[in-house]
Amino acid sequence: MLQTSNYSLVLSLQFLLLSYDLFVNSFSELLRMAPVIQLVLFMPPFGRPFVFCVCSIQDIAVLFNIIIIFLMFFNTFVFQAGLVNLLFHKFKGTIILTAVYFTLSISLHVWVMNLRWKNSNRFVWTDGLQTLFVFQRLAAVLYCYFYKQTAVRLGDPRFYQDSLWLRKEFMQVRRLP
Repeated sequence: MLQTSNYSLVLSLQFLLLSYDLFVNSFSELLRMAPVIQLVLFMPPFGRPFVFCVCSIQDIAVLFNIIIIFLMFFNTFVFQAGLVNLLFHKFKGTIILTAVYFTLSISLHVWVMNLRWKNSNRFVWTDGLQTLFVFQRLAAVLYCYFYKQTAVRLGDPRFYQDSLWLRKEFMQVRRLP
């Protein structure tokens, strides 16, 4: 079971990673004229930013958030009782939205760095890049909202102990053919 002190630490870490993601989304375009800063924000930890190097520091923060949320799922009594489908059903929107946001972020970072790698001072915005930018930022807002809501909802004690609610859900699953 997740103790209160551990939950506060995990929640703080999640909010710190969400804050970093929000910071990068908010200010990365304003820092376009300073290529070194944008390179630090978008630079893959593995080398030069070409198509096959797909993870930036921001993407790694989102990946850590995904790992943390799944570790919280695995720590619940609901998961340990074998009701994985119930957890997936309750948090399906967040899981799908996080995967979509992660994919959009990687696509945007690869595209931006490939366009601006040779000349970072030139203002490059293709129609496709603008469209991807808008969808990525819209997904970012939804991701932050739903991820935060999920992280807080996973603090509910009902997920970490046996209860009447859980027994009813378990009986419904057993009755299905």
